[in-house]
Amino acid sequence: MKTSRFRTAVVAAVVAGLALVLLVVASAGDAYALLGNADPGPLTTYGFAVVRFLADAAGACCFGGLVFAAFVAPGRRDGAVSADAFAASRFAAGSAACWLVAALVAVPFSAAVASGLPVSRILRPEVFLPTLNATEEPKAWLCAAVAAAVATVLAWTAMGWRTVVGAAAVAGIGLLSLVPVGHVAVGAGHDLATNAMFWHVPAASAWLGALVALLARLRRGPGDLVLRRYGRLSLTCFVVTAVSGVAAGLVLARPDGLVSRYGLVLAVETALLLAAGTGVAAWRRRRSKGQFVVAELVLLALGLGGSTGLTVLVPPAFVNHPATVQETVLGYGLDAPQTLGRLIGDWRPDLLFAPIAVGAVTAYLLGVRRLRRRGDHWPPGRAVAWLGGWTIVVVVTSSGVGVYAPGTFSLHMVTHMALNMLAPVLLVLGGPVTLALRALPAGSHGAVPGAREWLVSLLHAPVTRFFAHPAVVAVLFAGSFYALYFSGLFGEAMLYHWAHQLMKAHFLVTGYLFAWVAVGVDRTPRQVPHLARLGMVFAVMPFHAFFGVILMSKQTVLAYTYYHYLDLPWVGDLLTDQRLGGGIAWAGGEIPMVVVVVALLVQWARDDERRARRADRNGEADFDAYNAMLAELADRRIKENT
Repeated sequence: MKTSRFRTAVVAAVVAGLALVLLVVASAGDAYALLGNADPGPLTTYGFAVVRFLADAAGACCFGGLVFAAFVAPGRRDGAVSADAFAASRFAAGSAACWLVAALVAVPFSAAVASGLPVSRILRPEVFLPTLNATEEPKAWLCAAVAAAVATVLAWTAMGWRTVVGAAAVAGIGLLSLVPVGHVAVGAGHDLATNAMFWHVPAASAWLGALVALLARLRRGPGDLVLRRYGRLSLTCFVVTAVSGVAAGLVLARPDGLVSRYGLVLAVETALLLAAGTGVAAWRRRRSKGQFVVAELVLLALGLGGSTGLTVLVPPAFVNHPATVQETVLGYGLDAPQTLGRLIGDWRPDLLFAPIAVGAVTAYLLGVRRLRRRGDHWPPGRAVAWLGGWTIVVVVTSSGVGVYAPGTFSLHMVTHMALNMLAPVLLVLGGPVTLALRALPAGSHGAVPGAREWLVSLLHAPVTRFFAHPAVVAVLFAGSFYALYFSGLFGEAMLYHWAHQLMKAHFLVTGYLFAWVAVGVDRTPRQVPHLARLGMVFAVMPFHAFFGVILMSKQTVLAYTYYHYLDLPWVGDLLTDQRLGGGIAWAGGEIPMVVVVVALLVQWARDDERRARRADRNGEADFDAYNAMLAELADRRIKENT
């Protein structure tokens, strides 16, 4: 594809997306009146829509370009970026710079829309600073701007594969920072919609940005490996984008709102994504590569325009189904008291952790099947441990336990202990990294690095070595309890769904790191002796006991404002429930620690036994060699005498 054609395609896609955005905004009417907000004026309304579209497009190109550079473009065995990856990372750096400018411009525009004032008035310092402090969306745009600035530097200076991956991670965080301040994070069902958008935004961005990077790559000629990898990436992104987008759209529109203006734009956006994901597959077989990617790019740009237009419209669920206080805080109601039957039978899927669990279990079982097909053995106990660990995660996040956990501190502590101490022990005993290294194909010398080489590189990265250090693991594992619950962070985190999800992810990750270093089947970047591991476990145990004792003796209620907002009629004395949670933390922390100690001692004994057998084999070999030497000397003497 020639350079002029590439530029024409990109410009056409941007113009098409902007045209759809402006069309949706023009047909929105007085959307502010439905929410009881003041109209900031057409300049602010249209200007923010255009700026938001450009920011979203630039952010997608940054993130997708980095994904393309890291996982689509052929790499090098020495870890340095290849020519294709270097070009894609430079494209991502330029996109990140544009994203930075657009995000900074979006800060006053978002503040103006939130306050109902014209942007010209918001730019006054005496108005801007108080508005920025009182509204959430401008702060999110500032976070996106910071992420864009960091991604710009990392992508521009990236000469190694790990740096590109790090830049992609930073860009992804910047994209996700805007999810909790959108329409999906407000009203009834916002827990489902927010979790769905946590998948939708990065998947759609990776698809669009990688497609633009592919267009630029095709200017230098086709590449079969690049096209195959992009095909797998686009298919994955298409499935994730479509499923998550439909889930979030149904929550915001509800069935009775699908015939509204919002429902119409949602249907158009969904149709565009389906056309990009399914219709283009046929075009690939019939037309040239340049033609199908241009058509796909225009469709995705139109889809992005529809998505931006939806941010201007008021979701029908807001108007037709006003949220209660509990639905505003949690996303659902908890009027019925918690009973054993409800804890077991009332399921509400956590659309963040449940898909991760399903994907992790599926990938694990596929790896086991690959080993068995080639005749290799994999211990069934490890598979059972892996399945058990993810089962616990799903139960405490999606069953009645997860549904009612935000309502009482005691049940919250049950989920905390399960995610932080019980599930991680089972997960690390499953040995997922060892399985992946054995199941993934190893490239021959000089071959293009693939998934196995990527995994090995990340395992030996400096950041992995840092977080796998026993001292760092111990501080994160034990110190998180005190930093979270005794600093006021817990009360703030429970008020926001995204913060609550981040807290649960922190529990699981820090617990996994601790269990990995202590009793993990997979080797860590730092080889820690068994005695040092045992010392680390014993050093951490008292901190958990002290934490539980402090909770049981505390005279003030943690997160009182949050529980006061909920005002659940079936909850008794909050302080009594908190003391029960302290007892759960004490008992629930000691029992898994005992399991860890037992597992560590068993591993230590087995390791010593293996070393002893190895030493015996070496000793027998030395003894046989010694006897052979003596026999050879005896033969020489006999020959000399004869």
